[in-house]
Amino acid sequence: MLLVKGGHLSELTELFERYHVPLYNFFWKLTFDKALSEDLTQNLFLRVIRYRESFQPVNGSFRSWIYRMARNAHLDHIRQEQRMPGRGNATDEDFPDTGNTGYAEEQYEKLDQALAQLQPEHREVLVLSRFQGLKYDEISKIKGLSVSAIKVQVFRALQHLRNFYFSQP
Repeated sequence: MLLVKGGHLSELTELFERYHVPLYNFFWKLTFDKALSEDLTQNLFLRVIRYRESFQPVNGSFRSWIYRMARNAHLDHIRQEQRMPGRGNATDEDFPDTGNTGYAEEQYEKLDQALAQLQPEHREVLVLSRFQGLKYDEISKIKGLSVSAIKVQVFRALQHLRNFYFSQP
């Protein structure tokens, strides 16, 4: 990222290759909308180019920085969506194939339904910690909260997720 910041934009290719799938998955778990997740991912990398000067390695890793930008892009989308409601809901074709992992498809669908019932801040912290594999200190930098506050949020989010998951038929 330091090379990109220095004006070598071709170096962004390596960062894109490394991060575009995890970032797409981050957006998808927040929105459950394939096309929107693709758009948000593309827009995020445009933001990386536009705001490359704001990257400061002393403030945290590139991963923390880009997820903070991803979070902001998602929040911007939510604000815009509130001004212009009317997007359609996700359909079955919006959900990517999960592959053969030993779990039944119904379990994934049930988990997605439970995630969709969570408040946005709970869903976000679970997606960052459990699905994206970010450490609590990285999430604390992204959200601007203490590590202990993040731990409390994750604990509460997991409680709500568990309740939603097991209350489904």
